[in-house]
Amino acid sequence: MWMHQKATATLLELAARSLLSNEPAAIRALEELPRDLFVPLFIAAFLGGHKKILTAMVRVWPFRCLHVGTLSVRESYYEIVEAVIDGLQIPPVQSPSSWGPKLRILDLRQDLDCETTCLETGTTFPFCFQCCIYSRHSILKLEEARHRVRCLGIVNSESELQSAQEPMELLVDLSLSDTLRAKQFLSFLRSKVEQSFGSLHLCCRDLQIDKMSAHRSILQFLDLGCVDHLDVGEADLSEVTTLLARTIHLDSLSLYNIAFKSCQRKNFRTFLNRLGRLDNLQKLILSFFHLTDQLHKQTAQVREVLPPQLDTLCLPLCGLSDRDVTVLSQSSQATHLRLLNLSDNQIFSEDYEPFQTLLEKVSGTLQHLEMSNCLITDSALSAVLPALSQCSHLRVLSFAFNPITMPVLTSLLQHLASSMELKHVVYPVPVHCYEQWNFRGSLDPRKLAEVQAQVKAMLQAVQRDDMTWTTCAE
Repeated sequence: MWMHQKATATLLELAARSLLSNEPAAIRALEELPRDLFVPLFIAAFLGGHKKILTAMVRVWPFRCLHVGTLSVRESYYEIVEAVIDGLQIPPVQSPSSWGPKLRILDLRQDLDCETTCLETGTTFPFCFQCCIYSRHSILKLEEARHRVRCLGIVNSESELQSAQEPMELLVDLSLSDTLRAKQFLSFLRSKVEQSFGSLHLCCRDLQIDKMSAHRSILQFLDLGCVDHLDVGEADLSEVTTLLARTIHLDSLSLYNIAFKSCQRKNFRTFLNRLGRLDNLQKLILSFFHLTDQLHKQTAQVREVLPPQLDTLCLPLCGLSDRDVTVLSQSSQATHLRLLNLSDNQIFSEDYEPFQTLLEKVSGTLQHLEMSNCLITDSALSAVLPALSQCSHLRVLSFAFNPITMPVLTSLLQHLASSMELKHVVYPVPVHCYEQWNFRGSLDPRKLAEVQAQVKAMLQAVQRDDMTWTTCAE
């Protein structure tokens, strides 16, 4: 059975390639093309950059949804995507027959888990697993409203309902950058939405903003309630807080290079309060973000510094103090963290106890820990080792670029050998391998090779060949 399906798929692909060899003939044949040939022909046309055929195919697409899914091209990406969008019937054309254009959802996001079309199980909605569920302009919300109208008997006839414009959705991931081509694409999208007179809903799930001040106009245009992944750089913190009030369904938030002067007490307190209202937020990344003693200063006014569903917290290059770590350790949400990255913060300069307490808090859930370049010394690592050993679910540990000696590294390996879920460790090159610690060009390759051989031998001695220990120098 499997071999038969594979052979059929290959024959369809060959037929699609044959059609593409003559574009004018292929476009003329679309009206009579069997449904089974549409998907392989679209895939071949997309990968081959056949823009005219793509536009024509979307115009007569016989399925309700179309997903780019795993398809990707290195060159002319914007041109190919624009050709696909140009095929949308704007305003939508309602076909009275069962044959003809049915496309309602065009999904241009790259998704490894998504097929080109969803399995059609019936005529009821939702017919696509990727449809927008938040915006009031989404097909889902509009269909729900129509259903309520039918139930209330407000419309005189079914034909009156059908005469209304059929809504459509365009799903995209957007990167707002300063490149001319990116700006042209955004202008193209905006014109398409405006031409639809409200029938086309632009649904952006993943939004990257390189520089907030350069994109205020497009941000006013976008329906930010759809966004679940937001990445913002070079912004004022008050602007970010205003943006978060509109992106209430976020799963992931990444902020970097936030203006130092904007991270003052009142602005930061308002930001924390807004962050606490993001009930769906699971991943928070703040980098190049001035946090020194900021968390500590807000404890009197803000009861909880972490969102309620957070399981991934990354705070590299934030200037965290040991007092800030104390605040994190006191958060009730810390007990749910699965990934914690505190790299590039000197949190061990005064007191080890806050980090020990934090490790104890996360020991039941933590799977991934990064604390590279934190100036962890032998005494600091020895102090937190018992708490680290309690993290029974830890799978990945990275603590590179810290001034550790070989005896302490050996002790660490012996302690962690019993952590059966731990598979990957990135460890610092011991200080004796440098003429001057962590100074580029002063690493002795021979001494490093000796260390690597010793680590490999110790892993074999404790029968942990399944565990990988590497350095950033390898």
